[in-house]
Amino acid sequence: MKYNNLDKAASFEALKKIRPVDIRTVLTKQRIDSFSIPAGGGMQYSYAAMPVSEETVDCFQKLADEQELTEKYRSLLSGDVINLGEARQVLHQMLRGPVLQHKVIVDGQDKNAFYKEQLERIRVFSEKIRSGELRGSTGKKFDTVCQIGIGGSDLGPRALYIALKVYCEGKGIKLLDGQFISNVDPDDAAEVLSRINMETTLFIVVSKSGTTLETLTNRDLVISAMGKLEPRHHVVAVTSESSPLAHSEGVLDAFFIDDYIGGRYSATSAVGAVVLSCTCGFDVFKQVLDGAHEADEMCLEPDVRKNAAMMDACIEIYLRNVMGLPCLAVLPYSQALLRFPAHLQQLSMESNGKHVNRFGEQIDYSTEPIVFGEPGTNGQHSFYQLLHQGTDIVPINFIGFSESQFGKDIVVDSSTSQRKLVANLVAQIVAFAQGKDDKNPNKQFAGNRYSSLLSAKKLTPQTLGALLAHYENKTMFEGFLWNINSFDQEGVQLGKVLAKKVLRGCEGDEALLAYLSKF
Repeated sequence: MKYNNLDKAASFEALKKIRPVDIRTVLTKQRIDSFSIPAGGGMQYSYAAMPVSEETVDCFQKLADEQELTEKYRSLLSGDVINLGEARQVLHQMLRGPVLQHKVIVDGQDKNAFYKEQLERIRVFSEKIRSGELRGSTGKKFDTVCQIGIGGSDLGPRALYIALKVYCEGKGIKLLDGQFISNVDPDDAAEVLSRINMETTLFIVVSKSGTTLETLTNRDLVISAMGKLEPRHHVVAVTSESSPLAHSEGVLDAFFIDDYIGGRYSATSAVGAVVLSCTCGFDVFKQVLDGAHEADEMCLEPDVRKNAAMMDACIEIYLRNVMGLPCLAVLPYSQALLRFPAHLQQLSMESNGKHVNRFGEQIDYSTEPIVFGEPGTNGQHSFYQLLHQGTDIVPINFIGFSESQFGKDIVVDSSTSQRKLVANLVAQIVAFAQGKDDKNPNKQFAGNRYSSLLSAKKLTPQTLGALLAHYENKTMFEGFLWNINSFDQEGVQLGKVLAKKVLRGCEGDEALLAYLSKF
């Protein structure tokens, strides 16, 4: 299998010669209908408002073939060592079920069987929590579940919980309150603890290594606030089997992840499974897994016109490496996806914010753009001014749904709130694309500003799982195209090392001492 840098690919040189499409006049019904791909979970991915033509897509296909995207995905699924930096397999898709029907044995362990076993343990445990069979140390039922973790142990599970909460309420599904503590800033934990009843709260401590300083600090802060309550009745661990947390007598139970699941890819592992199964019910979480698995299977399709995640990745390479655009906005028109952009920031920028290729060699082209986002229509009254009339073009990923989750709505001025939300989304896509001429320069919109759309009838657990997997797989395909390792994160380590040095007294480091004196 070939692992070539992007700029060594002949098809990339050909791609650079294709002029971007001026989308101000091309948004016909035929283009919008034909430039659309099923993305799993009932979603459609539309790229009609992106600056690509049939010629561009033909070149995408040649690039995908030359960089062997499908073959590399199959290699990953087969259990080959893809994360060269840490000499590890990459197995997060297997959490949703095997995409290729054969065993993956790592360290003498059948990983599919291991993940199935952990999932079954989580099902049984969550049902005992929700039924009241397992209770706190004073005998009261749990009504709150609080996850203590940071990074991938917080962002993905928190985003999914918020996205599922209203769905469960609308369906009449029993919901335990979900809370999250992540920041080592003591005010984060204090604020959460001020509004929960410790007697009826189950705490989930999540740290793969069992040594994450911020998480262990927050765990001890929570335990110190328990008073006479017994932590072993209120605390469970999600960690690796070899970590110090794995077999602690001070926890009610422990559930395991392993070194082959990166933190930002761990929302469908025990990291997300325990908190979501306890709060929303295992059946709801299983639907998330099913949606993600459907999207994973669709990524085996070698035809880029039928593979939404692959097409999304190719378009981003075109925007970043041919057009030189340094940012990407992710704008969900759904309040339920309030924290989804924050999760995607970590997923994409921690995965692909790299300056060397998978072999540690310096690369001469740009990689991951800066990702940011906010739900619409709030964003319209915030940073859309820059998106419409700023000096830089910022491509946009829109996400939207025909129906609301809860289903409660009213008619005002002849339309429902949901209809107004959809109207705003559609209007923004067209406004960005077509712009507006005006004699007053201050009221002129240049247009030709690019966007894609992921849409579905409703944000269900299955749709949410497919949406999550779409972005995970898009990130993976981008890494293959750039020939970088999307599965390590050395860039987060230096600051951690220096923080420990500060806590030891700075050890004579002049810069650290000078800044510390400001506090």
